[in-house]
Amino acid sequence: MSNNAQDQRLPQRLVDILVCPQCKQKLEYDEKVNRLVCTNHQVAFKINDGIPVLLMDETEKI
Repeated sequence: MSNNAQDQRLPQRLVDILVCPQCKQKLEYDEKVNRLVCTNHQVAFKINDGIPVLLMDETEKI
């Protein structure tokens, strides 16, 4: 498995069903930095080894 974030893109079918765990709004996939964004809360969820980390305590403010 590659360590390069660009090689760990999420499948579109997964992106289509992911929502914010707090507000249930659809998440936007920022492919350039390989993260999921909740525009409602202005936070980004990281993706580790192709697995989205959907924990509010692990978000980054954007």
